[in-house]
Amino acid sequence: MTIPHTFTSGMGGLRTAGDLVARMQMTRGMKIVEAKKYVADKLGISTTELIDEVVMREVREDHKIGFITSRGGEPKGIEAKHHIARLLDIEINSVNYFKKQCQ
Repeated sequence: MTIPHTFTSGMGGLRTAGDLVARMQMTRGMKIVEAKKYVADKLGISTTELIDEVVMREVREDHKIGFITSRGGEPKGIEAKHHIARLLDIEINSVNYFKKQCQ
């Protein structure tokens, strides 16, 4: 788990797409190049745009997947995680637990 965090933290984490790439590395065992390509394809951008803070701010807003600092009216916490799980087609335990509690 340390290696994915180390590589993706250089991508800016929540400022860019580092958190999303790390999720793919940890949940699907993808190598960093494969994870970047997967995330970029799902977001509809190029892999070079994954590290552009300006582009990713707009992408995060469009897909409702959260920001490093919360903004009024924008998804945060479990809501943002729900959107991430749906977008990347992955299971996130806290999202599944929340859905189970709401049934």
